[in-house]
Amino acid sequence: MRRGWRRWVNTVNVSAVVIAVVTALPLYWLVTTSFKPSSEIAQSPPTAFPVTFTLDNFVVAFRDNALGQYMVNSIVVAVSTTVIVLALAFLAGYALAGRWIRGRTAIMTSLLMLSVFPAIAVLTPLYLLERNLGLLNSYPGLIVPYVAFNLPFAVWIMRNYLQGIPSTIEEASEIDGAGAWRTVLSVILPMAKPGLFTVGVFTFTASWSEFLMALTFNSENSFRTIPVGIALFGTQFTVPFAQIFAASVAATVPIVILVLVFRRSIVSGLTSGAVKG
Repeated sequence: MRRGWRRWVNTVNVSAVVIAVVTALPLYWLVTTSFKPSSEIAQSPPTAFPVTFTLDNFVVAFRDNALGQYMVNSIVVAVSTTVIVLALAFLAGYALAGRWIRGRTAIMTSLLMLSVFPAIAVLTPLYLLERNLGLLNSYPGLIVPYVAFNLPFAVWIMRNYLQGIPSTIEEASEIDGAGAWRTVLSVILPMAKPGLFTVGVFTFTASWSEFLMALTFNSENSFRTIPVGIALFGTQFTVPFAQIFAASVAATVPIVILVLVFRRSIVSGLTSGAVKG
């Protein structure tokens, strides 16, 4: 047992503090700069705190740059993608966690390989396919590929989590007279909530922040998501840094809320997946 100062000053704690500082510093700079006027942002050396506190950056971002429309589009796409991925990943993970499917190892290996497959490698054929199907500049044009790219990782997480549920629970449910669907929906589904929360947060975050496909498939303002909208704030001669910082803060808020609300479930789901995988 470490005693005295060695209990607190060790490799693990020092590394954790360094990582926390490196991660938190850009977020701190993002938030504080969003409340500064443009003249103060351009000062050299920069100020650590806003000397003149203002909310005009947020007002201009929503009023003059269609930030509200971009956020609505992102919410529709991210929520729809998350719901579809959760439904498919839960059913597929439940099937792969059972013992009645042959070739589960090959399937899981293929899913793991697909989960790290770069989207840019198939961007051109996807664009041509969506153009031929008339899906460009539409919500399904983003939801369908987002589901396809997020589903392998989601199935992997759900399968690993559902493997940790004892099979005796299903057997007891069958003895009580419950059918297969009743067992899945009334018994297994409530027990799988931590895994579902983990998959949901990761899927929502990935869909919310995805840029490449959103830029390629949707070129109309009425369907652009928030990462693309923020990137197009500037013009050929000006870059409104104040509005960009404010819009970035607004875009970060939903992700922060999700992580803070479901942080325990996320840790539980990831830990179970790591142990049972």
